[in-house]
Amino acid sequence: MCGGYDPGLVTAENGQQPASFRQHRFAPPPGALDLLLVRHGESEAYVDGQPFDLVDGQGDPPLSADGQEQAKRVCARLAGAGIEAIYVSTLRRTAQTAAPLASQARLPAQIEPDLREVHLGAWEGGLFRKMVAENHPIMQRVGAEERWDLIPGAEPAADFAARVRGVITRVAASHPGERVAAFTHGGFIGQALAQASGSRPFAFTGAANASISRLVITDQMWIVRGYNDTAHLDGLG
Repeated sequence: MCGGYDPGLVTAENGQQPASFRQHRFAPPPGALDLLLVRHGESEAYVDGQPFDLVDGQGDPPLSADGQEQAKRVCARLAGAGIEAIYVSTLRRTAQTAAPLASQARLPAQIEPDLREVHLGAWEGGLFRKMVAENHPIMQRVGAEERWDLIPGAEPAADFAARVRGVITRVAASHPGERVAAFTHGGFIGQALAQASGSRPFAFTGAANASISRLVITDQMWIVRGYNDTAHLDGLG
């Protein structure tokens, strides 16, 4: 049977009821990676003049109390989703978000450094949040031109794009036909979905904390199946 057509079905030509063709639900192609990109829960607030600890030059705040509750909720949502592997970045807010699922599913949270957030150069350690809040002129250009690397010392756009594509390609090669949860960051998710959809660079920037986005990865294409699903967070402030 091909495309839903069964040559054995009777048709109107022989006096019987015509063949019918129902709509079918999407299913990942054989061998595809079903990738759930989960943004970490809310992290602790930046206090002016008190930078976060750095890991490989990037701010590494822990989850806030609200972020811990978000982590519980998103992991409860994923508990019955058939996750076969869990990945986190080197930044602890991803590992803390993934911890409830890793414990319940009895799966190790594998560290993949290239899942980390875009490097924000001179605005690392929490300063980026202040610059956004103050609508700094460089931040205005970042939004208008859709380039993180307008920030002094930030990761070049081409390098960031290559890093995102590289790690997703590697994970796909390691998990053909499986569903994987990658706990990562908002900038990473935005870049991944922009590449999958061929959109402008910041079209998917702004995924909510503890949201779920979904890509299906084949050798030929990346397919967007979901973005910024937060149904599990309903009722939280």
